[in-house]
Amino acid sequence: MLNLPTLWTVFVVNFLALGLIWAYVTRSYPKFAAARFWMASCFVGATGAMTALVRLFVDSPLPLLIGAAGVIAASCLAAMGIQRFYDRPVSWRVLTATGCASLAGVAVFMVGFEQMQLRMLSYTLGQALPLVLALRLLLSPPKGRVSPGARLSGIVIVIIIAIFSARSVGNLLGGDFSSVAGGQAHAVMVLGLLFLSMTLNFGFLLMAMDRLRNEVADLALLDDLTGVANRRHLLQRLSEECARSERSGEPFSLLVIDLDGFKTINDTHGHAAGDDCLRHFTLMAQTRLRPGDMLARTGGDEFCIVLPSSSLREAAMIARRVLEVCRQDAVACAGKDIAIAISIGAAEWDRGIGQFPDRLIAHADHALYAAKKNGKNDFAVYDPAPPLSPEPPGLGEAARKFA
Repeated sequence: MLNLPTLWTVFVVNFLALGLIWAYVTRSYPKFAAARFWMASCFVGATGAMTALVRLFVDSPLPLLIGAAGVIAASCLAAMGIQRFYDRPVSWRVLTATGCASLAGVAVFMVGFEQMQLRMLSYTLGQALPLVLALRLLLSPPKGRVSPGARLSGIVIVIIIAIFSARSVGNLLGGDFSSVAGGQAHAVMVLGLLFLSMTLNFGFLLMAMDRLRNEVADLALLDDLTGVANRRHLLQRLSEECARSERSGEPFSLLVIDLDGFKTINDTHGHAAGDDCLRHFTLMAQTRLRPGDMLARTGGDEFCIVLPSSSLREAAMIARRVLEVCRQDAVACAGKDIAIAISIGAAEWDRGIGQFPDRLIAHADHALYAAKKNGKNDFAVYDPAPPLSPEPPGLGEAARKFA
C-alpha cells in the first residue's frame, strides 16, 4: 500500500533539493534568467505541497486552497522559465489570469458548494494550461534547433498533460482522484507526477547545460574587442567554403583589409582610441555586407571578409562599398574625430587553391600589398594571369588594380 502522506513528504523534499540546485545555478550564472524562474517553481511547489499536508491534521479547506495555489503557481513559473530560456517576454498577465481563474474555481467548488469534479477540473486546468502554452517553444524553438533537453522536457510535459486529462475524465465519469479521497489511485498518480516532475527539471538542466556549452563555444570563436569572428572562426569557415567549392565548382571570394596608419593612431592618440577605431570600423563594414558574409578580425588592425558564392567582380563591388563608407566617414570627421582609411585586397577561390585556405589568404595578401603600393586607401584584386612584361625577380604573381 502506498502511503499518501509519505509520498507528499518525498515530493516536498525532492523539490526543495531541486530548488537548491537551481539556486546554485542562479548564483553561478546570474545572467541566466530562466534558472530564477525554475528555482522559484521548485520552492513554491514544495511550499504548496507542504501546506497541503497540514490538511491531514487540520479540518479546514484553507490548507488545500493554499496548497493548490502553490502547485498552480509552480506550473506557471516553470512555463515562464521556458519563455525566458528562449528570450521571449514572460506572459505575466496571461499566466496570472489563468492561475487566478483556476484558483477561484477551486475555491468556489470547494467552499461555495461542494462539487469535486468541477473543483478538480479547475485545478487541472491551472496546472496544464501554462505548460501547454510553453510546449510549442520546446518542440518548435525560434532558431529551429531542438536540443536533447528540450525534447525530453517536451515529452514529459505531453505525458503530464495526458495524466491530467485522464484524471479529469476519471473524475467526470464518477471516480474520485482528489487528494481529499486519499485513495490508492490518487497515491499512484502522485507517485507518477513526482517522477515526471523530477524528470522535467532534469530536462531543464540539460537545456541549461546545452545553452552554456554553446555560449562558451561561441566565445571561443569571437573576437573579444569587436565581437566579430576571430582567426580561428575564419579558418574554420574558409575550410568549409573551400570544401564546398571543390565539390560544387562554385567559387567564393575573400577580402583582406588593413587599416592604414593604425600604428600612428595608437602612438598619437593612445591604444584606447585605437580600440575605438577598430570597433567603429567593424560597425561601418557590417553595414555594407550581405546576409551570409562573414567579417573576421585576424589580429591587430587586420580583418577578413568571407564572401560565399561570390565571383571576383562581386568581391570588388563589396570592397568598393566598404571602402566608400570609410571615405565618407573620414570626410565627415571634425575636431578630435579620427579618420579611418583602409586598404583592401580581394581574391577568388579556384581549383588550384583546393582545400587549402592559406593559399587563398596568400592571394588576397598579394592584392592588399598592391593596393598599399598604389597609395593606400584603395583596393586591388588578385590576378593569377602572368604579366605581359618581365617583372623584377622575387615579386611573385601579380596583383593589379581592378578597373
